[in-house]
Amino acid sequence: MNTLLTVSLIAVLANLGLLLAVGYVWIGNYRRHRALHTLALSIFAGFLFVQNIVWLYLYGINEYYIDWFVHTGTDLQVALMALCVLETGALAFIAWITLR
Repeated sequence: MNTLLTVSLIAVLANLGLLLAVGYVWIGNYRRHRALHTLALSIFAGFLFVQNIVWLYLYGINEYYIDWFVHTGTDLQVALMALCVLETGALAFIAWITLR
């Protein structure tokens, strides 16, 4: 398997874990306080979770996408990997703030 594909897959798995953690906190806060911003954060986490499930399917299961990814140009591979890794960094920062 291509190294960039592996890094992307690891980033997606990290994103799913981080989204579960912050989503759990945000949903709990919404249940306690009924603040609309915590509801919005929970819905945002839900949409990002679905997006990362799709990425997980593409990077880990879909043979056609994996074959395309491996045989496409390195510039596109790096760009797609960078999107996942940047999202991981953003979610790690949000999780750090949320779980403090």
